[in-house]
Amino acid sequence: MGSKTPEDQRRSPNGIQRKIVAFLRALLTNGAESSASAPIDAINPSKPAAATGLIKGALEGEDKDGDDDGDGDRVVDDLKSGGQPASGKKKKKKSNKKKKKVVTIQQTTPPRVALATLFVNEPYPFGEIIEFVPRDANLRRTTAEELRHLSTVENMDDDFLHDYRQAAEVHRQVRQHVQTIAKPGVSMSHLAQEIEDGVRALVDHQGIETGDALKAGMGFPTGLCLNNIAAHWTPNPGAKEVILQHDDVLSVDFGVHVNGRIVDSAFTIASNPVYDNLLSAVKAATNTGLKEAGPDARISHISSAIQEVMESHEITLNQRTIPVKAIRNITGHDILRYRIHGAKQVPFVATQTTQRMEEGDIFAIETFGTTGKGYVRDGVGVYGYGRNEHAGASGGLVHASSSTKALLKTIDQNFGTLVFARRYLERLAAGGVKNYHLGMRSLVSSGVVETYAPLVDVEGSYVAQFEHVSFPFPLTLDSCYEF
Repeated sequence: MGSKTPEDQRRSPNGIQRKIVAFLRALLTNGAESSASAPIDAINPSKPAAATGLIKGALEGEDKDGDDDGDGDRVVDDLKSGGQPASGKKKKKKSNKKKKKVVTIQQTTPPRVALATLFVNEPYPFGEIIEFVPRDANLRRTTAEELRHLSTVENMDDDFLHDYRQAAEVHRQVRQHVQTIAKPGVSMSHLAQEIEDGVRALVDHQGIETGDALKAGMGFPTGLCLNNIAAHWTPNPGAKEVILQHDDVLSVDFGVHVNGRIVDSAFTIASNPVYDNLLSAVKAATNTGLKEAGPDARISHISSAIQEVMESHEITLNQRTIPVKAIRNITGHDILRYRIHGAKQVPFVATQTTQRMEEGDIFAIETFGTTGKGYVRDGVGVYGYGRNEHAGASGGLVHASSSTKALLKTIDQNFGTLVFARRYLERLAAGGVKNYHLGMRSLVSSGVVETYAPLVDVEGSYVAQFEHVSFPFPLTLDSCYEF
């Protein structure tokens, strides 16, 4: 946008144009720059190059590179035509910039280039690393046991605690509900259904679609053991219904898992107060085991303490005083991921063992007290099935039928190494698994799948059970967390 010139500074357009043309012609022909300086200064006072925006040499008809492109003649013609450019388009200048080539510095032969130049902000190459294996294992700085321990502790991260806390809270809420409905007259199938429906609802995994039961749900089949049945009894489809009576002793044992991390807890109820001493003895023994458990606790010491407390009690039945005995061939155990039974055991009777509890171990501290012989045997029926992890993926079923292989695939996809009951198979998607008995028999006989039978004491005896899960926590050396 142009600015308005004051009245006293106006000049005649034609006179000014003639002076400019004369000056430019003289400049082009004679190069007499000094003689034209006076007319130019009279018309336009001199300004610095930065103020005018012109580059030195532009008025002389040179471009930025110093080349003559004939712009001087075009300026004269433009001024003659009324001071307006002949064309509205501006001539574009071609860029003569050349791209920089990336030069890769390489070592010379013979080598004379400094390594700091070759490896700029880069690590130097590694040499061959060979592990030193001392002949004497005692000379190792870190033993295999220490490495295993460190690996176990590292796995106890936030996800580990979150999963166990969730499973523990689910178990706590479900068992509190079950204790309110486990009254004389209730059927065992109804109790099992209430427990399993509650667990699946609280973990939000119904276990119907393929693989859903492996995410969260039942850790093992619900155990509902009456009187002389110590462990591993559950109602099966098609079996005779069992009703809880006033004089029965009922042990309820079920597990909850979240991402394979299993919480295992059990309790015993009896409507007849005559069994109170039996229940008190077993509960006190379990609590003793929990108190004695901790980092580096000796299992032999825990076992002796449990037996001492339990067998200090007695019960009077039918005017006969009976000592409470600890069952000798059932033990507490450690729990692994997706495996309810690990390699370590915690007996209820004094035993000689060098095993200790370690940080990162998950233990089911459980005790069984009985009025019988204190020794159990396999009973009639099937409690559940479990995949034998040592049998391999195919289990060596080269000549097995297609239905048997299909059944094994269903077990692997839905339960893995978790123990499961028959009714868990029959409730899967698409109407459940049907006609599986022959295939299951083939899997059991080949050792691919293991079967679990009820464990019973002598007829007429009564068994009670109490159990909680605990583990030595690595943050404090003397703490043992109970769920």
